[in-house]
Amino acid sequence: MKTTLLPLNDPDLTQSDLEAVLEILQSPRISMGDTVLAFEEEFARYLGRKHAVAVASGTIGLLLILRALGVGPGDEVITSAYSFREATQAIALSGARPVFGDIDYWAGTLDPEKAKKAITEKTRAIVASNTNGHPAPWGPLRALATDANVALIEDSTEAIGSVYQGKLVGSFGDCSLFDFSQPGGLICGEGAMIVTDNDETAAMLRRLRSRRIEERSSVVLGAWPALQAGLSDMAAALGLAQLRRVELLLARRKRVERWFLEYVRSFEGIKDPYIAPEVEQCHWFLYVVHLGTRFTRSSRDAIVEDLRQEKIEACAYAQPLHLQRYYIDLGYRRGDLFVTEKVAERAVALPFHAHLTEEQVAFVVGTMKDASINVGAGTAIYL
Repeated sequence: MKTTLLPLNDPDLTQSDLEAVLEILQSPRISMGDTVLAFEEEFARYLGRKHAVAVASGTIGLLLILRALGVGPGDEVITSAYSFREATQAIALSGARPVFGDIDYWAGTLDPEKAKKAITEKTRAIVASNTNGHPAPWGPLRALATDANVALIEDSTEAIGSVYQGKLVGSFGDCSLFDFSQPGGLICGEGAMIVTDNDETAAMLRRLRSRRIEERSSVVLGAWPALQAGLSDMAAALGLAQLRRVELLLARRKRVERWFLEYVRSFEGIKDPYIAPEVEQCHWFLYVVHLGTRFTRSSRDAIVEDLRQEKIEACAYAQPLHLQRYYIDLGYRRGDLFVTEKVAERAVALPFHAHLTEEQVAFVVGTMKDASINVGAGTAIYL
């Protein structure tokens, strides 16, 4: 099969999306205004949460959550080092110390038992991610946060539409966070949404986010320096249009997922994505497969390069945070998170979006099979 490029992500946009943005461009207001408010209201209603606060990015969103909850220098926040996105970098930006707990080997989400061992008297919050769209174990994590009297923050920057024990992701944290940049299921260029049921937290998030022109002389609001980290009406218009057909967007991605599953299962050298028994619906952020134990990190990288040579955009799903320079300077070293490191070294993110055809999916998986032979690993059993 010949191809020009199979990108990691390709936005699923329609003419109605373009018309929604054009309407804003032709209006007197393109910065944050009434369309952002409408997006917030409909997003909160979609999740069944009281409040939604639109912000500029997932990283800024988590930073605002931490500040609103009073987390800062001298505090510790438990989280995972395993993620495609780096929203958890906001913990460092807040001045708090990130304390990394290891992950569940199969789901890739924060392991509650390992998180429990990391709790100290300085712990103020737990940030757990719905990694690559797979819900974290929210029952045990909520019990852990309650017992330790710390905040539970749900990072859903890689997840929308997944269901854990009958409830949509975004329902479980004291604050939950979604991201709308690529490569997600609902995208509007850049931006994010924080949801919460706490009135005081929502009010503080808005104070810390931005000021309206009429509020700039307020003596009261001047007590909280704002980041001016709001969302534009242009981005909100696109996000709102996509939210109104989010079930269709997710269904179109599910069709591509079924094709991947069919072809991946014919290749013994890679493992298809795992779904835990308590997860009723999983909408993947990317289609991530795991190489067998005979593969090394270098052979994984060689496979990714072979895919790129065939104009298939692929990448390592995660570069664990604790092995990046900033966190090494905090004292983290290779070997600190055995499962995270083992899983990350053999995880490959493949193109995943609604525009892929079955023929293209077959080509991606077939090329990966050929690449595994090229690196000399051959067929491998995943353990």
